[in-house]
Amino acid sequence: MRFGRLALTAAALLLVTTASVPAGTPTNRTGRHDGLSADGAPPRGAAPRPTVLRPAHEVPFGAFVGSWDSYIPQIQRLSAWLGGADLQVGHTYLAGNGWADVEGENQVLGLWSQWRLADPARILVLGVPMLVPNEGDLPDSRVAALLERGNHGEFDRHFLQLARKLVAFGGADTMLTLGWEMNGTTYTSRCRPDPAAWKAYWRRIVTVMRSVPGQRFRFDFAPTRGLDAVPWTRCYPGDDVVDIIGMDSYDMPAGTGFDDMVSEPYGLQDQVEFAARRGKPVSYPEWGLFRNGDDPVYVRRMIEWIRTHDTAYQTVTDYCPHGFWGCPDNPRSTAVFKELMSGSPGGPSGAGSGPAARHQRLLHFRQP
Repeated sequence: MRFGRLALTAAALLLVTTASVPAGTPTNRTGRHDGLSADGAPPRGAAPRPTVLRPAHEVPFGAFVGSWDSYIPQIQRLSAWLGGADLQVGHTYLAGNGWADVEGENQVLGLWSQWRLADPARILVLGVPMLVPNEGDLPDSRVAALLERGNHGEFDRHFLQLARKLVAFGGADTMLTLGWEMNGTTYTSRCRPDPAAWKAYWRRIVTVMRSVPGQRFRFDFAPTRGLDAVPWTRCYPGDDVVDIIGMDSYDMPAGTGFDDMVSEPYGLQDQVEFAARRGKPVSYPEWGLFRNGDDPVYVRRMIEWIRTHDTAYQTVTDYCPHGFWGCPDNPRSTAVFKELMSGSPGGPSGAGSGPAARHQRLLHFRQP
């Protein structure tokens, strides 16, 4: 997902003062491991396989339709297109051109938080870059140096500012996909240059953001599906600083069938088993078409997969070439998506027991 800087006039919703870094923020690298260690997915057959299948159920869902305040009405239009489906998830991103972007535009954070607060069942998912410029095509050596600076606390104040703004604007329960797709090469916020430093930096950011009074943030570890540039298990920062095991899963590479996406190393099956061993749900913050054109089989299989696993939420990327409502290039896939998602009530609305109820408690974050 690539974004350019959009100049917006920040609304004077609240003046948030710059604050010092909280005491006790960790600076040492922790949880070092290489390859498939205790944090990794063990070889198939090396240990009992956890139970991952669930009875078919509805999952909180939405679509990425744009990052800025002017895109919020698109959610309602997409809902109408889907026959009044309850789009409970709003997905947006912070730009990563500079640290001011990571601190968040007041107007944008405020309005998205207001959208979330209008319905207690809603979930706001926010992509947060870990380093800037996030799309600067920096070499690995530069990324490694930035990670080291981050681990010495140089960037803490920006994440503290973001956390305080979110709490002040009513987004205290925002779901944060911090450093999404870290196992790839697209973003500066990537893991491959120094996995140990990356994990320590993730831990530091989470500690800084959790230090803000009133916060109830949840952190979604969301690599791309498959091996990519580095096994995503090498980047996993620890169960205490991750709430959900996400995965961005597009229809790629060309010629790949859905069964291959399930069984490939570090693919969908490894994701759900990795999460189940840790007692955590999975998510699909980004999914959609890509390298195989108009592919209705992939769409049907992906939705079936989402609905039969312990899935906390899912959001399709809805613009060309990936999407359905916002892209006229995929008529057969659009028909399947509309067939399966029209009228969906989204996630469960009542508390109880079992995975669905746990999602309700985890993701709706009602005040005690």
